Amino acid sequence: MIPISPGRSRRATLAGAVCALLVAGTALTGCSEDPNEGTNGVGRLPADQIQTKAQKAAASVGTVRLHGSVRTSGRTYTLDMRLKPQGGIGSVSTQGETFRLLRVGQELYLKADAAFWGKGGDGDGDSKAADKLASKYVKVPKGDPSYTKFIGFTDKDVLLGGLLTLHGELGTDGHHEQDGTRTVRVTGDDGAGGTLDVSLEGKPYPLRLVRAGEAGTLTFSSWGADFPLEKPAKDDTLDYGKQLPTS
Repeated sequence: MIPISPGRSRRATLAGAVCALLVAGTALTGCSEDPNEGTNGVGRLPADQIQTKAQKAAASVGTVRLHGSVRTSGRTYTLDMRLKPQGGIGSVSTQGETFRLLRVGQELYLKADAAFWGKGGDGDGDSKAADKLASKYVKVPKGDPSYTKFIGFTDKDVLLGGLLTLHGELGTDGHHEQDGTRTVRVTGDDGAGGTLDVSLEGKPYPLRLVRAGEAGTLTFSSWGADFPLEKPAKDDTLDYGKQLPTS
């Protein structure tokens, strides 16, 4: 047996600790540790396969929570939504206004304050309509433009189907961390086409998406965690009719 001096032992321990810190920061030069050790292994795959596995993992479960911003049609929406096959619930903010969305089956409800409903109004009639709609879950008619505009925010397959594909040539950009979970980052065109952080722990769920063209950043959590989804009580519901106020 070859004796090991205390000094050498301390140096080895310190080197191991420093290397562990470098691994956590994805600066792996000079370290022998495998950053994929103890992970689900997707970090060893080519970028296109990582993206495909993330898409399949997302499709394999019915529920997810997404939070962040999406820019579409010249407008930025801040979302905090929980989604499942039967519908979704959460909040949406845009241009200084916040409202709640609730979809149960094909029935879509929108809840907001009087300021939201009265925006753009120009008379007492608009004010009275806004007061009537305020703080109620207003059932959105299927033929109303708002139905088509907002129902996509409550549909997991529609929303994620259009988000989880990066643009351009795919590559990887090292190992990172999202809310305490180790991830591998996939990039499109070195980041210009978006980036996607994929979990290295458990199933390879997508955890963070930066969209191409500064079109928003979204985080994903609570994959597979169920949540209650029910129609609002009758006393809290208002069926406005065939079309909502144009304001």
